[in-house]
Amino acid sequence: MGPEGEFERILEQNVRFVEAFDRSALTAAPLTGLAILTCMDARIDVEDALGMRVGDAHIIRNAAGLATEDAIRSLIVSQQLLGTREILVIAHTKCGLLDADEDDLRERIELSTGTATKMGFGSFTDLDAMVREQVELLREEPTILDVPIRGLVYEVETGRLRQVV
Repeated sequence: MGPEGEFERILEQNVRFVEAFDRSALTAAPLTGLAILTCMDARIDVEDALGMRVGDAHIIRNAAGLATEDAIRSLIVSQQLLGTREILVIAHTKCGLLDADEDDLRERIELSTGTATKMGFGSFTDLDAMVREQVELLREEPTILDVPIRGLVYEVETGRLRQVV
């Protein structure tokens, strides 16, 4: 199925979703007071893995689940405007940025788009160390409230969560 066919399928699924929609009473503030920073990897179903439902937590996703400027911006909004009071950082095994060669990636981008970039992508070589680093960045960030911040690794092979920090 090509991109057009996938788009049409999505629109059809949305019609079914609207017919059964029952979430109009939810607010933007998460019921658990929890904000989660995790990877964009399609294998991670955060709600399912943590026994949550839509509305329970704010889930902020980016490549590798890094505490980037934009992730921090979202966490600040989550805390200051919507009352979250705990943060989880969840990385995962078999991440595409684990041991990735950023020079190769920049070369791929230039070959496929014709545009050179000096952008950093956040590759790393030690999964647990990367999680500890993200937690430490958030703990040291002066605009983030002093709340519990924990780091975990989601094992895509088993679905198990392993606490790192």
